[in-house]
Amino acid sequence: MSDFDLIVIGSGPAGEKGAAQAAYFGKRVALVERHDRFGGASVNTGTVPSKTLRETALYFSGLRQRGLYGLDYSLREGLTVADFLHRMQAVVDDQRRLIAENLDRHGITVVRGEARFVDGRTLEVRHAGESRQLTAPVILIATGSSPLRPPDVPFDDRLVYDSDSILRMDRIPRTLAVVGGGVIGSEYASVFTALGVQVTLVDGRDRLLPFTDHDIAERLRARLEGLGQRFVFNARVARTTRGADEVRLALDTGAELVAERALFAAGRQSNVETLRLERAGVTVGKRGLIPVDAHYRTNVPGIYAAGDVIGFPALASTSMEQARVAMAHAFELGYKERMSPVLPLAVYTVPEIGMAGLTEAEARAAGEEVEVGRAEFARNARGQIIGDTSGLLKLVFRAGDKRLLGVHLVGELASELVHLGAEVLRSGGTIDAFIEAVYNWPTLSDAYKYAAYDGLGRLRARR
Repeated sequence: MSDFDLIVIGSGPAGEKGAAQAAYFGKRVALVERHDRFGGASVNTGTVPSKTLRETALYFSGLRQRGLYGLDYSLREGLTVADFLHRMQAVVDDQRRLIAENLDRHGITVVRGEARFVDGRTLEVRHAGESRQLTAPVILIATGSSPLRPPDVPFDDRLVYDSDSILRMDRIPRTLAVVGGGVIGSEYASVFTALGVQVTLVDGRDRLLPFTDHDIAERLRARLEGLGQRFVFNARVARTTRGADEVRLALDTGAELVAERALFAAGRQSNVETLRLERAGVTVGKRGLIPVDAHYRTNVPGIYAAGDVIGFPALASTSMEQARVAMAHAFELGYKERMSPVLPLAVYTVPEIGMAGLTEAEARAAGEEVEVGRAEFARNARGQIIGDTSGLLKLVFRAGDKRLLGVHLVGELASELVHLGAEVLRSGGTIDAFIEAVYNWPTLSDAYKYAAYDGLGRLRARR
């Protein structure tokens, strides 16, 4: 007789939702958490803190008001990091409380300590010098990920930070170097730019956020340059040197960059180093990523993995659904057998980005004859009301039958607006869905209709 039906390792989005899914259907569930706080990186160092930080930056900087009234609010004199992070901490604390309540409501047994495999069905949990063993026929690995720290970068969390430690900055610097133009680097770079910090972003590639549609990335870059952010593309950091109160970055182009602080956003690695997965026979790939099948099963029967620990897309939203699908499969619940193939993605830069489906370049590379439709927020009544005159909505669709292939946005509420397009994508619909729809006016959602009309106009011009 096993101790539990399911043991979950980790209380982040995948761990919490996977545990709750099984417990909801009457399974005996234990959740092991090695930290003294729930939520994993998503709540404590990643998704929630960085997005709350973004809203705090917009509030303190008055950036939204600048667009409305042409006013330039400078940061109030004497603003401290504690002031800046106060709202973030309040939200994080509340999220931890809600997770604890959810686990308790579902009758989930919480076990504090660090888990390691004894075999494919047994875990040893160590805490405060003591250990105990737990057994279950099903185990869900949901241990998340941590920032990758290249050995040649002198991280000290005072002058040189990663994406976790930057939340513990001693003060807001006047200048900041950000190395890495991916999601995390771009988000933090734009947040500090909004605060009036002179930010320089360095990336070895030739553009920002290569996975996004080119028009959207260019619009974001232009907007950030307008706010004072600098970009150095096609360059890599060859050497990093710390001074008394500055960081010097020698680039492989021969140039040198000097800033008060530096953030290295060099990617992430899975948190598997203490699990002793080899004892269970679980296969592990590069950077600790655990390979899984369509039902999130590892190579070992009964052992599942979900969330950041399995890699792309490594989003809180997808992590939750992966774990739910995994548990529905593990216990044959006849429920939620797969996750939607259309995944809406958001990048919480300033302004934010939302996307789903194929970019224009991807669609053309796939051999599709495509057309596009665009709508500028500057020509949208709600866009004018809220002061967002640089936003853009772009639809990518098949020229022959008008089937929607991709939706891409940059601007206010892009992370929310993308879901409208994602649902049309999921149903295999055409841009006529936006033509036929009735949207409240004035709203940013109405931009979908005018992007579709723009696309129809381009189709007519072909004839």
